Amino acid sequence: MRFRAKIVDLACLNHFSRIINTIAKLAKTCILRLTVCKLYFILSDKVANGGASMWCELSQGNFFDEFQMEGVAAEHNEIYLELVPENLSRALKTSQSAKAVKMKLTNKHSPCLRVAVELPSLSSSSRIVTHDIPVGVIPRRMWNDFREPSVPDFDVSIYLPVLKTMKSVVERMKNLSNFIVIEANLSGEMNLKIETDLVSVTTHFKDLGNPPWASEDGCQSSAQGRDLESMTEACIDIKKLQQLLAGQQVNPTKALCNIVHKRIVHFILLHEEVSLQYFIPAIS
Repeated sequence: MRFRAKIVDLACLNHFSRIINTIAKLAKTCILRLTVCKLYFILSDKVANGGASMWCELSQGNFFDEFQMEGVAAEHNEIYLELVPENLSRALKTSQSAKAVKMKLTNKHSPCLRVAVELPSLSSSSRIVTHDIPVGVIPRRMWNDFREPSVPDFDVSIYLPVLKTMKSVVERMKNLSNFIVIEANLSGEMNLKIETDLVSVTTHFKDLGNPPWASEDGCQSSAQGRDLESMTEACIDIKKLQQLLAGQQVNPTKALCNIVHKRIVHFILLHEEVSLQYFIPAIS
């Protein structure tokens, strides 16, 4: 089992750092899955237990100048590591003006992901700052616990409004309630609502558009034949939504959410070679 990689391009390095910062805001610990072509960051708090889950996928070729890995076995050419993303985020903070960043899986006393940041220096020799990030190696028998979450047939899929606008609305509502209702329909309308004994507040968004899932693969089966105006809703923990909106540094070119009525809200943020999915279960 071996892994080593190197990023030289500064724009790629800064983009990679922003993604790790986003993940660090969403998960205290997560699984890093390494394959030949892709990296995955996975959080699978069981949705059944009320926890949010996350699936972030990036193509290694869009970030790394060098990338070599050998999995646990020839027929299972993957590596699954458990780590604290905040530690990786901190290690990359020093890399904003780096000449290169190298990553390597080591096992001197215990398994570590070594991050070596090569900084520019005035003399001919480089300065290298090394961070050893403790990791746990996930045994093969547990890999199935970290597969991509399946999405139940959703009732509505809708593009999100500008995330900055949505974030400022949710931050104001968070001061009034612990829960928020997200409702949307197939006419591109979405409302964010809070209701308490003292106050009822609704923010309306119109003309957002609905992704054309149905024409692509029939995914939106439960939306077929539905009244376009009727609202599908889910009440979720407002802190989890605020965490996603405040923490995201992916700066997506496309952002959408799928709602299963009163069961789950599934957010998808897409930016070229990166996709981030975040699942927040509904509160009954």
